[in-house]
Amino acid sequence: MIRIGNLSLPLDGDIHLLRRRAARALGVRPGVLGELEIVRQSIDARNKGDVRYIYTVETTLPNEATVVRSAPGRGVTLVEREPYTFPAVTRKSPLPPVVVGMGPAGLFAALFLARNGLPCVILERGQDIDKRTADVENFWNTGMLDEGSNVQFGEGGAGTFSDGKLTTGTHDRRISAVLDALVEAGAPADVKYSHRPHIGTDVLREVVKTIRKELISLGCDIRFGHKLTDLTVSGGGITGVEAEGPEGRYALAADTVILAPGHSARDTFAMLRAAGVPMEKKKFAVGVRIEHRQRDISLSQYGPAWEKLPPSDYKLACHLPDGRSAFTFCVCPGGQVVAAASEQGGVVTNGMSYRSRDGENINGGLLVGVGPEDFPEEDVLAGVRFQERWERAAYQLGGGSFRAPAQRVGDFLQSRPSEGPGAVAPTYRPGVAWTELRPCLPGYVTDTLAQAIPLMDRKLHGFAAPDAVLTGVETRSSSPVRILRGEDYQSSLRGLYPCGEGAGYAGGIASAAVDGIRVAESVASST
Repeated sequence: MIRIGNLSLPLDGDIHLLRRRAARALGVRPGVLGELEIVRQSIDARNKGDVRYIYTVETTLPNEATVVRSAPGRGVTLVEREPYTFPAVTRKSPLPPVVVGMGPAGLFAALFLARNGLPCVILERGQDIDKRTADVENFWNTGMLDEGSNVQFGEGGAGTFSDGKLTTGTHDRRISAVLDALVEAGAPADVKYSHRPHIGTDVLREVVKTIRKELISLGCDIRFGHKLTDLTVSGGGITGVEAEGPEGRYALAADTVILAPGHSARDTFAMLRAAGVPMEKKKFAVGVRIEHRQRDISLSQYGPAWEKLPPSDYKLACHLPDGRSAFTFCVCPGGQVVAAASEQGGVVTNGMSYRSRDGENINGGLLVGVGPEDFPEEDVLAGVRFQERWERAAYQLGGGSFRAPAQRVGDFLQSRPSEGPGAVAPTYRPGVAWTELRPCLPGYVTDTLAQAIPLMDRKLHGFAAPDAVLTGVETRSSSPVRILRGEDYQSSLRGLYPCGEGAGYAGGIASAAVDGIRVAESVASST
């Protein structure tokens, strides 16, 4: 197969022009090309007067080695794809693996085990996506939180109420298997080649339901509203689990537990600590959501061509002399800031976009890294206590009922409370309370943000716009703990496989799904 990179097209270019550009790069006529497959699409906006799409494509031809050697274009190479193959199944246990958590890690671990003849029992403490969506909407409209069914807990995991981003720094052959499975389940085909792929929360919810149907058809036993409460251990290994469902507590025999609890399963972390499962504190990040008008950011990024392009996003970072860093995270073009609490008495924010990204605003996490040095207590759950402290502070500052504290950027930089919105209307529901944000975050975090915002504005003009809105707090950027595991993906407690973002081994939908597949391979290959 021949790969042709750096093919530049104007914004109104089509597939026919792309074929002509590819043929020119190879020095052949367009008619002799095989079918073109787009493997990457990005936007080059360095010249605001001539913004262009940049493509990498693949095609097949006779005598490919000769064609590549004589090709006049740059970026022409021979490639050989290595399709992902699940390893041979050697597992002999008659007990089905138990998967705890139905976020991307648990979902893909179960899917790849079931596809290879090992259907699982899946325990999901939250509800199916339809019930969960209704519970979340009720929370956003009324401030009445269901602690068992919310943005953090339920079918699809926390990422289901996000932008559905699939961007990852993971370079792993399993990525293609994840993308293929998502597209087969209804995700748009462009997630396989877009520079910054996203599904959108609305489409992702349907994708998750389709995968669930496949799991059931393959023999999986999916139990919504069933929470892991304890592990049964003998001889240094798992012999079962205890769970609590709608009809009460029960025991389930098991020798293999894939633990994919999500980053907000604080009671599960406490149970594991009590059971002696090795864990450690880890770094994460806290801060706020920053919200701008989408048209302003797109105009700044793309210039006059912005209306012809998809809504822009951004990725910014700033390293300060005192060693602190600030960065943007989980940017949601055309999206909304959402209430993401899972416990009473604490405000948590996140961002969400629909597939169309057609909302008036863009929002992103604006975060500062924190680590064990910032919560130095010996308790392995000190990071959890740290998160809870600032979530409760935000709840009090917002006046209760899950209203979030908010402040305009101009006021924040001048250290004065805000009294109302300017040009940017906040999208957070159940609503915001205009105030001063500094009381609901550590001083070193707000000081870092105050220094970083003007510096980031140098990279993206308008980022420090006075009417941009800061909404607090964002504390659930990643898990505050890592559940230790060995090279075989098992804890020192034999049969326990910590997995995904909540266990400390991933940082988003795609990487969590990849980790789920890795763990599934280890389980299937065990003897």
